[in-house]
Amino acid sequence: MKNSHGDIAQKYREHTGRKRTYLLSGILLLFVVSIVSISIGSVDIPLIDVIHTLLGADVPVRLHSIVWNIRLPQVLTAIVAGAGLAVAGVVMQSILRNPLGSPFTLGISNAAAFGAAFSVMVLGTGGTHSSVGDAVSINNPYTTTVVAFLFSLLVTLVIVAFSRIRGTTPEIMILVGVAMGSLFTAGTMFLQYFADDVQLASMVFWSFGDTARASWHELGLISVVVIFSIVYFSFNRWKYNAIDAGDETAKGLGVNVERVRLLGMLCASLVTAIIVAFLGVIGFIGLICPHMTRRLIGDDHRYLICGSIVMGSLLLLCADTAARVMLQPYQLPVAVLTSFMGAPTFIYLILRGRRI
Repeated sequence: MKNSHGDIAQKYREHTGRKRTYLLSGILLLFVVSIVSISIGSVDIPLIDVIHTLLGADVPVRLHSIVWNIRLPQVLTAIVAGAGLAVAGVVMQSILRNPLGSPFTLGISNAAAFGAAFSVMVLGTGGTHSSVGDAVSINNPYTTTVVAFLFSLLVTLVIVAFSRIRGTTPEIMILVGVAMGSLFTAGTMFLQYFADDVQLASMVFWSFGDTARASWHELGLISVVVIFSIVYFSFNRWKYNAIDAGDETAKGLGVNVERVRLLGMLCASLVTAIIVAFLGVIGFIGLICPHMTRRLIGDDHRYLICGSIVMGSLLLLCADTAARVMLQPYQLPVAVLTSFMGAPTFIYLILRGRRI
């Protein structure tokens, strides 16, 4: 009997050890990709110079400005945004018990896009520039961001209200989210129909998800919300494991399923809202990364949450780096690349036949 227990314990240690190895390997790879991403672009910088600049060595002013004012904020924004979208996606899929659940399923990105379009057209925050490389811009990005954020939170409040009236079920949340997404998409199309050329161009410009538009200030605000959500989700990881086994099982283990589901959905919605409001619509990260992570380390949220964070950061950073160099000296919006990558990848995972 002792040997049997010892064998089981040994196998468990090996099982968890493999998961930790995946996580550590992912973190190391993320660090390497970050350094490489900082070094490449319209102006290539040798890796050794990047390291010296980050360590505070004496380097030319131009090199210091490119690394600290342009490349590093963009790289860190991609890492934080990818982590936020991925962790929101994995928690949403768990609490909704729906493999297709993601923050975007709730219509938050559609609401944010409508808020930006409303700000551009009604509040006049869109404008033009004389340069060809930056012909269209947002004159007042903070007003546009605030309005987009408010409409995102409006969707969350509507979903919470409906779930309290009709009962907190995954089906109700998904259906209300789809309905709200369709409603705000129609509203955006309505505004675009009556917009002039400059307003229409500004609306389309904002809707392209792009990490390059974030400065240190925006990065700080996004990071605070993402870190808070990660801490909250980590504290509730055992409850998510229980909910995965079924609502009745979770209730039998003492989990307040309705409360966990509502607070988790609200927190995930908040993360998505702040990212979409500052960066625009970036699709598929919150949907595809949890499934990719599950194939590597399984469904245990003790590791799945951390793994999805690393996977989301790595995937968005790689996509952002590729988008930066594909059309030099211009930069392709990263949302275009994530959609091209995400759709076939998700179809491939479905065809593989494993539960997703």
